[in-house]
Amino acid sequence: MSIQCLRVSFAALASAAALASAGAASAQSSDVDVAFNIGVVSDYVFRGVSQTDQDPALQGGIDATFGDSGFYAGAWASSVDFGDETDAEVDIYGGWRTEASGYALDFGVIGYVYVDEPDGADYNLIEFKAAASRAIGPATIGAAVYYSPDFFGVDEQATYGEVSAAFTPAERWTVSGAVGRQWLDVNDDYTTWNVGVSFALTENLLLDGRYFDTDVDGPLSDDRVVGAIKVLF
Repeated sequence: MSIQCLRVSFAALASAAALASAGAASAQSSDVDVAFNIGVVSDYVFRGVSQTDQDPALQGGIDATFGDSGFYAGAWASSVDFGDETDAEVDIYGGWRTEASGYALDFGVIGYVYVDEPDGADYNLIEFKAAASRAIGPATIGAAVYYSPDFFGVDEQATYGEVSAAFTPAERWTVSGAVGRQWLDVNDDYTTWNVGVSFALTENLLLDGRYFDTDVDGPLSDDRVVGAIKVLF
């Protein structure tokens, strides 16, 4: 990941955090919790499609939560390889989390910025998110919807819906999976799914192995197994 990408990431986080901080000003608590993460994956897969031409990626992020207000903001970056000059993806996000009738709710907005995208590529986009999840014993089930008025590279609307489940069979072990559907105004819609196992070596060191697939034939969307390691600070 380039130095330029890291600079963009931290500048973006500062802007996102400032916006969320303004929304949290009236909250009962003014405490701000900040967490960092950095990791490596054998292939950066987004909604079933490789973003690194099936090569490894370096990733890292920063998250801020604003006391008991439910507001949050953050930035996350990953190396990418689209076969052009694009160096990295930087995601800038913010939103609000709450609970209702035993469900955890999450409403937010995500901006995807692509560093050094080619002229006319139109990769950058914004998505609006609404998600809900519920814990049932050692399991958690959830659903989420993402909507973009101007999706990646196509200048058209797109919607992504996903259902997910996670289960903790033993201490430090988590089995999880998801099935999603990407609806695109200009390209064929497709379905993607994944299932994997995570293990916490320590409170700050996580390992994950995951199988991804889609119903689209192609070298970037065919089935694959991805390994990841993440360090939390």
